[in-house]
Amino acid sequence: MKSARPSLPAPAVHPSRVELRVLGTTVTLQEHIRKRAEQDLGIRLRFIVQDGGAVQRDGAMHPDRYELYDQWFHSLDCLWPTHALQPIELARIRRWDEVNVLPRTGRIGRAPARHATGKLSGAGCTPADRLYVQPDGSLARKPSECISMLPLTHNADSFVYLEDAMPASLTGGEESWAWLLAPELAGRVALQADAAIGAIDAALAVEASGLMRFDDIGNLSIEEIDGLIAILIDFKRRGHFAGFWSSFAEAAQLMIANKVAIQSIWSPATVELERAGLKFRLARPREGYRAWFGGIGISRLAHGRVLDAAYEYLNWWLEGWAGATVARQGFYISNPERSRAHMEANEWAYWYDGAGASADLPGPISKHLVPAGQMRDGGSYVARMSRVAVWDSVMDEHNYLVRRWTEFMRS
Repeated sequence: MKSARPSLPAPAVHPSRVELRVLGTTVTLQEHIRKRAEQDLGIRLRFIVQDGGAVQRDGAMHPDRYELYDQWFHSLDCLWPTHALQPIELARIRRWDEVNVLPRTGRIGRAPARHATGKLSGAGCTPADRLYVQPDGSLARKPSECISMLPLTHNADSFVYLEDAMPASLTGGEESWAWLLAPELAGRVALQADAAIGAIDAALAVEASGLMRFDDIGNLSIEEIDGLIAILIDFKRRGHFAGFWSSFAEAAQLMIANKVAIQSIWSPATVELERAGLKFRLARPREGYRAWFGGIGISRLAHGRVLDAAYEYLNWWLEGWAGATVARQGFYISNPERSRAHMEANEWAYWYDGAGASADLPGPISKHLVPAGQMRDGGSYVARMSRVAVWDSVMDEHNYLVRRWTEFMRS
């Protein structure tokens, strides 16, 4: 493996006096990443790992508890109005010109396609609409000298299923979100427990099944939320769902323990499924993917040498090594070309070009993850990220959705 370290300028802070607290989830707050960043930058990092909802709450209400906020762009709909984050000066982001067009425009490869319902793809909280800080402090896609968060990791998510468990009545056609509600799989289905994300997965399944139509699947009305929850409660009371998960580790364990045959998924869970030797497929739904875009914001209370260290950490993420290690768990980085020098050619071909693995490929912390001959489900970076049906969202009626989703979970 290539092991060259990024060529970084000396940290602008004294390493013995600076510690950065990074609030986020297990998606990117991983120990091997923390250790490498500390080693490269000469600063101390403390990762504060919580579930998605808790990160959003603490991020909005307690900017004094962190210096860096590492989560999703749709979380800005909760954080930015509270003034928890400070604008990030693009003049201090060394590789900004390398960041690709996806977070800047909301699309890559081609114009948005139409999914099976006939609606334009790319509904929900498009990252580009929340990227640039405007003169009045609002967020929009019109370029300015400051951004809200530095766009970094992202992916197109769907669901995973055990190939041997799928009935012929399903596998004879295209993969579809409707499979999550297929009666043939009753009692063997799991969903993401988070209201904001789980509800979108469920809405995709409900609409694909023909049970209900939504005007904007990324921003449901009160009436649409009520209809969705009524359908889900009915399915749950009939024993359709076998479980709900809050972290990718929980998702992986549900399938490894043979409790479910199909479930919505985050990419790191597939790493665990690979390690367990399961024969599974990550679906390429005909309706399109549910996508997310992650990034890092800076607490409004960070200043002085701590702020300098925060910028160094943001810049470190764009230097190549971080992008390469997240690629090995199925994520993309916003300036992917910088990661090429930190990946073998066959790794790049598999993770970004959609080619078959020409040899066994490593995981982020393991020597072997992807067996030779395997193809990445969904194809290349452009093929996957140009088929986004909806971006993760904080809906206008988010609080109402959370209350109704909680009723569903407790039903």
